[in-house]
Amino acid sequence: MALFGSKEKKQTTKSIRPTVVRTQNVAKELQAIAKSYEVRIDTLDFNILEVQTYTHMNDGSKETEWEIVRNEDLYEIDDNTALLNPHFQIKQTYEIEIFSISSETPNPCPNMKLAVGANASKCKVYLSILDGSYVKKSATLEEDLLNIINKKKIRAGILINIFDEMVSDVVSKISAQARVLGKVEFKEGKVILIAEGFEPTATTNDKLILHYEESSEKDENQKVDYASRGFIQSVKKDELLIEYIKPRPGTPGRNCRGEFLKPTEPITAHEVTFNIDSTIKEIVKEEVVEYRANENGYIAFEDNTYTIKTDMDVGEISFKTTGSINSGVDSDVSLSVSETDLEKDAIGTGMSVEVTEIDIEGNVGSNAKVVALRATVGGQTHKTAIVKADDLDINIHKGKAFGKKVKITRLEHGEVDADVVEVTQALGGNIKAKEITIDICASHIRATASKFIEIKKLQGSENTFIIDPVLKKGEVDGLHDNQETIKNIEDSVKEIEKEIEKYKQLIVDGTPAFNKIKKHLIHYKKNGVKLPASFVQKYKQFIAMEAHLKELQSEYEVKSDQLNLQTTRTVSFQDNIMDARVINRDRWVGYNEIKFKLVDPPIELVHKPAEGSSDKIFGLVEVGDGEYEIQAVSE
Repeated sequence: MALFGSKEKKQTTKSIRPTVVRTQNVAKELQAIAKSYEVRIDTLDFNILEVQTYTHMNDGSKETEWEIVRNEDLYEIDDNTALLNPHFQIKQTYEIEIFSISSETPNPCPNMKLAVGANASKCKVYLSILDGSYVKKSATLEEDLLNIINKKKIRAGILINIFDEMVSDVVSKISAQARVLGKVEFKEGKVILIAEGFEPTATTNDKLILHYEESSEKDENQKVDYASRGFIQSVKKDELLIEYIKPRPGTPGRNCRGEFLKPTEPITAHEVTFNIDSTIKEIVKEEVVEYRANENGYIAFEDNTYTIKTDMDVGEISFKTTGSINSGVDSDVSLSVSETDLEKDAIGTGMSVEVTEIDIEGNVGSNAKVVALRATVGGQTHKTAIVKADDLDINIHKGKAFGKKVKITRLEHGEVDADVVEVTQALGGNIKAKEITIDICASHIRATASKFIEIKKLQGSENTFIIDPVLKKGEVDGLHDNQETIKNIEDSVKEIEKEIEKYKQLIVDGTPAFNKIKKHLIHYKKNGVKLPASFVQKYKQFIAMEAHLKELQSEYEVKSDQLNLQTTRTVSFQDNIMDARVINRDRWVGYNEIKFKLVDPPIELVHKPAEGSSDKIFGLVEVGDGEYEIQAVSE
């Protein structure tokens, strides 16, 4: 082991004779010398003795001789006229002295840790100063730094004195700071651009982008919904559907090694071969061709032609066939679902459909959801199905229905929440609406309305008819907010009243003293006597109390007006219930209840019409101050 150790030690201390060479590749020359003398390359360094720059033109037909460029003329060729000419060539030859590094080798900047790097194209070269580096002032600091940077550039094959006009400013600033401060320290690492050639622009191959497909794609982190497979692609007017990126050649460049960078030829592989009709507009631009929708609907591709349609006929909507269809209620898409087999579902289990209009001839299955502006269901809805539409017509309803105007032929224990509900035959269920009309009412119906409930023929019992003026959530929230507002204003009014009474009493108690002070002040002023400071202060205090009282009284009036306004709003809820009616055009049979829910006081009144009673119209009647009853009234 000792022998191997001494051999290694001997190798690391081995030195070479200073050797002068001329080369275009300094890094390669250093490797050759190191290999020839069997020393590590990191034990070698070099001095730059001379740099010669050559240029010539080679257009293939005639090649000129290489011409040397004087150092003072180098920056004159640093422009795109020559450097972006593909026939122009440039090179540098370096005369260097290679020598071994030893402890006696001078190092002008031992604590300046520098590195030179470039981007992928070698068109931008950067100087990296590692954190913790520092340099002290010296007479030759600027020259030393420039020499270190140039040597690192040459090792990396980067030309010097070309493309690097900014490097002199970099070393000059560091040197100037060192002269002023004595020492420049880099507590954080720093990267500085020290050379910049001509960056080429990339060649653009042609591309066809189907944006209408991308708009339906899900986020990769989002759970995949296998039931929604994009059977139709809904589009909006002016939406970008397809985009053709034209092929464009890139622009050439030249990097900081002097290499000409020629762009590749663009590849054309996606030329437009399809047609469009009048529902889609073509917009030709300099770099792209856009295809945008002229109207709402869904995009279709038939006979090599793209078109936008609004109507679609399908047999069924199910997991196996179409999957869920969600184009949106504002898409102008109308669906017609023709499956009528009673043992099958036109809208399958778990399917979701959202379109502008839909006509379903058959059934809506379990856990299915249909949303539209207008919808009809010719079959029946499952008890777990949900149908929402402003204008909704259902044959047999067992699920949940929401809308503005809802018509149901037969309600079988389903739920309805709308503004206006018309039911031909109700066999049980829960209805909430402003206005409810039931042609034939069987048993176990719970109907809640804010305006009226009308029964044309009553055939059953165990029904509950409720008038509730704050039936809707928005109305409930409005009443609650109003009551909170009233309470806050009432509390504020009470506090202001106390303050008003307090200041009124202070003014009453202080008026005699104030009048006395006032007389004294008039007397002093008339006789040119200086006013006592204590008199003036008490006078101003009394005047301030009077002003504050006026402010309190003004605020009291404003708060009182606000309280009256809010109280009127609450009374309006109560007034609504006084106009509400429960109407039974038939005779009362079995056990039924009529309920009216008051707002203020918040109580619930119940009336149970006697079986066989011919009273038809019921309303709320005030029988005393704040006392109400449900009575038969005239329509």
